[in-house]
Amino acid sequence: MSGNHDHGHGGHSHAGAHAHDANKSRVLIAAILTAGFMVAEAIGGVLTGSLALLADAGHMLTDSVSLVLAWYAFHLATRAATARMTYGFDRVKTLVAYTNGLTVFVIALWIVYEAWHRLNEPSPVLGGPMLLVALIGLAVNIAAFFVLHGGDRESLNMRGAILHVVGDLLGSVAALVAALVILTTGWYTIDPILSVLVALILFRSAGSLVREAGHLLLEGVPASLDRDGIAKDIAAHVPGVREIHHMHVWSLDGSKNMATLHACLDDGVDAHAAVSAVKQRLAANHGISHATVEPEYGHCADAHEHGNDHGHDHAGHKHRPGKTAVR
Repeated sequence: MSGNHDHGHGGHSHAGAHAHDANKSRVLIAAILTAGFMVAEAIGGVLTGSLALLADAGHMLTDSVSLVLAWYAFHLATRAATARMTYGFDRVKTLVAYTNGLTVFVIALWIVYEAWHRLNEPSPVLGGPMLLVALIGLAVNIAAFFVLHGGDRESLNMRGAILHVVGDLLGSVAALVAALVILTTGWYTIDPILSVLVALILFRSAGSLVREAGHLLLEGVPASLDRDGIAKDIAAHVPGVREIHHMHVWSLDGSKNMATLHACLDDGVDAHAAVSAVKQRLAANHGISHATVEPEYGHCADAHEHGNDHGHDHAGHKHRPGKTAVR
């Protein structure tokens, strides 16, 4: 087919490359801040006997590793596509986001487990040193959060990194509140109770990230896009296009959207002009920067697959002039 492959250079513009490099730098700074304070917090947790501090230190340890992985995913994404990796390495960012979500689940489970033991066997906590460490940790985590918050929040990899830092931030707040309660009331049980509260928040955030990243890894249609609506829009607004079918829409990392489709054209319509118009419509109106469009006249070349069509068949839809059927 002539002229049916568009590599979506708009998605690799200078502005996009600048944003990518900025995201990469932000994640690295956050990783350094997190790793640097993690050691101090772990020592503080041991010396004070605080589960809240130890839980946050353990969280920050895995967060440091996860942030380094997120940075490396951004680094890999800059590599050019190869004969074996034809889409390049952008999908690594989605894979890392999925892994980060799973690690947050594990951390939250560990916090709940430790809190259960502390509730059954309360142990004394040194409120003064705990308060000091919690305050420093809060400042470090706020700094890391604002570093990442200015990045591209459409990127799942960046969202995964932010999730880890938010978990650290919540852990520091919990440790701070627990220290204040212990200093004013001597009620040590507040330490594991607030730790469990942080764990529950982490469960919810991690669940959302894992679901969305898993959906993208399975090449599902991004939540922001409506495949059937896009097909109808093209048929309605691109001259000469009679019908769109065999349409697949997916994303590599939550921000780079892609599509393949068959465009059934009216007789006499110039195929190259129609394909160009379809791609322009996809990019300008639907944020799909990479599209593979197969123009066809009359019967679909894959008509023998009717009834299966890679799992996208809508039974009963026929090729009729003026109708739009996505199969």
